[in-house]
Amino acid sequence: MKKINILIAGGDMRQIFCAKKLVDIYDVNVIGIDTDFSENSFPENPCDCVVLPVPPLDEKDNIYTPCSSDILTTDMIKTFMKKDCLIFTGRYDKRLNEIFPYNKIIDYMSCEDLCLKNAIPTAEGAIQLALDELPVTLNRLPVLIVGMGRIGTALAEILKGFGADITVAVRNAKGTAKARITGVKSVCMKNMGYDYKLVFNTAPELVFNRETLKKFSDDTLFIDLASRPGGIDFDSASELGKKVIWALGLPGKTAPVTAGEFVAETIDGILSEGGFNGE
Repeated sequence: MKKINILIAGGDMRQIFCAKKLVDIYDVNVIGIDTDFSENSFPENPCDCVVLPVPPLDEKDNIYTPCSSDILTTDMIKTFMKKDCLIFTGRYDKRLNEIFPYNKIIDYMSCEDLCLKNAIPTAEGAIQLALDELPVTLNRLPVLIVGMGRIGTALAEILKGFGADITVAVRNAKGTAKARITGVKSVCMKNMGYDYKLVFNTAPELVFNRETLKKFSDDTLFIDLASRPGGIDFDSASELGKKVIWALGLPGKTAPVTAGEFVAETIDGILSEGGFNGE
């Protein structure tokens, strides 16, 4: 049986470790990453699948290539693709439908199994940032986590090990129940209070506007883990002198090996479940 031919195109170190994981099962080629990081290998035959990075495109509609000094255009990618080539993308971008109108596009970052797996490296990376930035220990530190989803739950579990004084701001009874099961305090988001030295936001909506930020101490550290546009008014935070870190893409930055292997496992799962045999 012919192996499925996969092209890994552009991206950060996650793509390298994704390729290393997939190469045991599939024919894998890598382009758009300088040879300091990986050996580029142009496919000899048209590809069955292309794996695009997180995010897939830059502002000029080229493939996002932070680890390459060269430009990788979408037209170059098309020259390596079969007509019915399957495209995996790390975060959906509507521009992809215009560029690849006849190809099926799958956003692997939206897959539930990958979201669950990524919660751990995201939480660990966020806590690492806090340890680097704070002049105090996490033990007994008043910490607020906004949101009790996958990442909020992972944060709470890890912070419990540090002995932090954890409160989770939730919107509904489900969040309250999850906090109780996790063994941390909870409060309704509109009554969350302001006496915290460390705040993690996971809510993908504006939670900390100018008026809310004013009520926090100037030595409070905010770490926003929400995707764009984030949950903090960053302009107001800067004007008010608040310390805010918008920590996007943490798995790829702090744990690229693990994050890349998680992506590979997700792609392998999709291909296996879809019965794609490369014939």
